[in-house]
Amino acid sequence: MTADRAAVVIIGGGPSGLTAAAALAPSIDGEVLVLEREGEAGGIPRHSDHLGYGIRDLHRVVTGPAYARRLTGRALDAGATLETGAMVTGWVGERGLAVTSARGRRVIEADAVLLATGARERPRAARLIPGDRPEGVYTTGQLQNLVHLHHRPVGTRAVVLGAELVSWSAVLTLREAGCSVAALVSSFSRGEAYAAFSVLGRRVLRTPVVTGSRVVRIDGRERVRSVEVEEIATGRRRTIECDTVITSGDWVPDSELARLAGLDLDATTRGPVVDASLTTSVPGVFAVGNLVHPVDTADGAALDGRHVVGAVTRWLADADQPGRWPDAVHVLAEAPLRWVTPQHVPVGGGAPRGRLLLWVDEFRRLPVVVASQGGMEVGRVRVPWPAAPGRIFRVPEKLLRGADPVGGPVTLSLR
Repeated sequence: MTADRAAVVIIGGGPSGLTAAAALAPSIDGEVLVLEREGEAGGIPRHSDHLGYGIRDLHRVVTGPAYARRLTGRALDAGATLETGAMVTGWVGERGLAVTSARGRRVIEADAVLLATGARERPRAARLIPGDRPEGVYTTGQLQNLVHLHHRPVGTRAVVLGAELVSWSAVLTLREAGCSVAALVSSFSRGEAYAAFSVLGRRVLRTPVVTGSRVVRIDGRERVRSVEVEEIATGRRRTIECDTVITSGDWVPDSELARLAGLDLDATTRGPVVDASLTTSVPGVFAVGNLVHPVDTADGAALDGRHVVGAVTRWLADADQPGRWPDAVHVLAEAPLRWVTPQHVPVGGGAPRGRLLLWVDEFRRLPVVVASQGGMEVGRVRVPWPAAPGRIFRVPEKLLRGADPVGGPVTLSLR
């Protein structure tokens, strides 16, 4: 089979992939090809028809569909090639990709590959929620696809699992579909979303948030009839009648291609391990966006696409670069921090936007983050924003300046 060729192949046409394409296309010789498995580019924002997108990258507030169209237009105007309905099914050699599309099956060889496959919500089956198997159980993505793209009805009364940003996005979609929301159910002691969203949601949308609780059973034969909610601390249970259940959040990276490529994967995120430039463990393969940090906001993922351009262009100019992550310290997270990315960071800095991204399992109002190496403290910083479950916790990378590049791993902890 004759192989096609491109300078850079970007797998995934969401915010990070499209932003990378728009920045790379004018700056390199050769084709920048974006492969998107859906029939239209734009990623999750394409079917999130509400305001809240574009704040950090476009410096304006737009709806999800408008944001998706704008990023797609920017990539095309920059000279990138966008192929939709194209599924990458595997690897052929170092950077050859097996692609299936309406054109048939073919191999595309690339000088550099950028993985921007994003993340997805964990569905009901993966959450091991007991009970019946009726209709009416959706992830937020499935719900928004049904309502905004296919204009299909859902139910009349819903329970949403989770209370993070995407959970409130589900509430807005349910309201548009004429479905009331009985409750958001969170296992944490407080809702995961920013306080402004929670207050607005409770007072304006009149949506109750049930914290410290979990759904332990879904009942209904043909259609959801009710859910059983357990208070974690006491074990007390109650039944909430509903005909729709939304499993929101609890993100997992879409990392199948990363696994097939033999990339080092983070044991906790299950996404690729990267350095500060978003280079993976395989030369010439890069990873960006919510594949790496499940899950940041769309504009945060888009800024990854802008950050990775330097590393890709350096690779294209000199493929004989030093080995894996020279002069970088390996960064680890200690509970209640769950994970950190990038996992390999030069002591002098270089992480996207000068920040380490972490995930935390306990709320801390004014946290102090401590970096330790070899049993000794090498850095400490107090940040003026809270560490909260359900959203990215950002920490300045200057925390690592006191580390020794050859002194072993650095562990981050909360005090």
